[in-house]
Amino acid sequence: MQLKVLSVNISKEKGTVKTPVQEITLNHRGVMDDAHAGPWHRQVSMLGKESIDRFSHQAGRPMKHGEFAENLTTEGIELVKTSPLDRFSGEHIELEVTQIGKSCHGSACAIYREVGNCVMPKEGIFARVIRQGSVKSGDVLKYKPRIFRFHVVTLSDRASQGAYSDRSGPRIIEILNGHFADTPRKIEITHDIIPDDASSLSVLLEKTTYDDMDVIITTGGTGIGPRDITVETVKPMLDKEIPGIMELIRVKYGQEKPNALLSRGVAGLIGGSLIYTLPGSVKAVNEYMNEILKTLEHLIYMRHGLDVH
Repeated sequence: MQLKVLSVNISKEKGTVKTPVQEITLNHRGVMDDAHAGPWHRQVSMLGKESIDRFSHQAGRPMKHGEFAENLTTEGIELVKTSPLDRFSGEHIELEVTQIGKSCHGSACAIYREVGNCVMPKEGIFARVIRQGSVKSGDVLKYKPRIFRFHVVTLSDRASQGAYSDRSGPRIIEILNGHFADTPRKIEITHDIIPDDASSLSVLLEKTTYDDMDVIITTGGTGIGPRDITVETVKPMLDKEIPGIMELIRVKYGQEKPNALLSRGVAGLIGGSLIYTLPGSVKAVNEYMNEILKTLEHLIYMRHGLDVH
């Protein structure tokens, strides 16, 4: 999908509309000579003609480019339907979406005072500069949706030998597909079945994290049996542990089912990949995924330096 730049706009002061100019330069701080440039995540603001036209009809008058303080006025894609970490790339520049919408300034906004509403807080988006360069009216940007990549790993001697049908790994995949089905976010999932062997697991994790997988979810090997080696293998590899998720799950479900307290599962970050170690039963997978999914996307954004609420 492509996006056409209709206008490029800047302002010297915050809280004012932006003025169309012939060309803007994007650097590590955002739009050069623009009041909103800086070392933060909202370096470049974007608003689509699709949103402006709807608001113009509501306001009863045409809106000028830059009137909503957007740096880039565009046409071709409903920007509000994009997601953080999606990218727009052109011949000279690349932008990464960091935020959808923003807080409305209310009566401090000239458009709000005139109409009683404003489109930018609802349908404008913000981005940071990935590749520096110039942008002008008429430029075409290619839209690249960010795909979340998951790797599901089943640890089971019997399943790896074909003597037992793996059910927990496919259940994780089913839950992930269901969770993202009604969202604009696309996902890719790979699945491996390996024996309960520390060497096999560590090699697989090293390869997976080297490939910059977003999320790794293991199932099996979190108990205290002689072949339960998942936690002992994963924990020393963690760069950062996220203990609260697993503690909550153990306490929440352990109150009614004490056996849930016996899982030693951990969560954390290995390189740039989030990892969760789940028990091997389908029932436990359902419980763990129910809690993990509540914060999963937020953690992915945090890993990329975004504090998205």
